[in-house]
Amino acid sequence: MRELPSRASTGATVRPTVGGMKATNLATLYDLPNLDWSSVESALDAGIPQAPGSGGPNRHTCWLSTSNPDGSPHVTAIGALWTQGAFWFETGPSTRKARNLDHDPRCALSVALDGHDLVVEGTAHRVTDPATVAELARIWGEDWPCRVDDSGIALTADFSAPSAGPPPWHVYRIDARAMTALATTAPGGATRWTV
Repeated sequence: MRELPSRASTGATVRPTVGGMKATNLATLYDLPNLDWSSVESALDAGIPQAPGSGGPNRHTCWLSTSNPDGSPHVTAIGALWTQGAFWFETGPSTRKARNLDHDPRCALSVALDGHDLVVEGTAHRVTDPATVAELARIWGEDWPCRVDDSGIALTADFSAPSAGPPPWHVYRIDARAMTALATTAPGGATRWTV
């Protein structure tokens, strides 16, 4: 694990926290304490509804940022799933995001949750374990009628978001290396956790 800069060099307070993560308080300017990762995780565990037509304050869009081969950014909305302590998404191999991740797996995902805005930075890896793909199809299947295709390592369905491209849709897991949350309710706060 990489050591974080000291407060003297960044103006931020670095403290150890849960699960081997280190927390950096980004709100010391306002004399606010570190946010508690468990409150962010609770918001994620409560679900991030993204079903089309659900609209309103309880609909949350996840945005995935990848890098084009020329280094320019590419940002697109995705139907991400939070489970097993990670974000997962699916996309077809011909999409720009899939091609970008084949070239450079580094990415960032952002979402506005109830009480927090969250950015997760890490690497996205294609999942090829049939049991994991089947379990994720089961979870996604609660809101979207997808199923595992004949290959056993990709998904198919009668429909998906246009940005997912045509099936088969491969499953990706984002392995986080840093998460930054901004509290959107009083008293506020901002914290960055690194793994």
